[in-house]
Amino acid sequence: MYPFVTEAYAQSAGGAGGTGGALVQFLPFILIFVIFYFLLIRPQQKQRKQHQQLLDNLKIGDKVVTASGIYASVIKLGDERVTLEIAPKVNVQIDRIQIARLADESARKAEKEQEQQDDKQEKKSGVFKLSSVKKKG
Repeated sequence: MYPFVTEAYAQSAGGAGGTGGALVQFLPFILIFVIFYFLLIRPQQKQRKQHQQLLDNLKIGDKVVTASGIYASVIKLGDERVTLEIAPKVNVQIDRIQIARLADESARKAEKEQEQQDDKQEKKSGVFKLSSVKKKG
């Protein structure tokens, strides 16, 4: 009868340290989420913000490229629709969100300069960008 009692004490004593073990078990999941945030979610939010800035700053006469790859000039701006001229006297209306980027090289350079300034501000604020780490070779 005594062997069963010692076995019962041994089983009950093991449960005392279980609270710290649960945190250790969830730690890898928390680390994976943090890595996903910095590698996937945050850059995607930054791209979305830049695209929205591009759409907000559109002007009549801008040369743009649509999401389907059509080069056109902006003729008329609406809240949700944009009228584009894709050839002389050939106009199409598209959703504003379908404009992918500006077609002008000078506009592209301005976008890159803005991106570099944003990166400098992030570095000054202490935010570490994982993609900026260079390998030593």
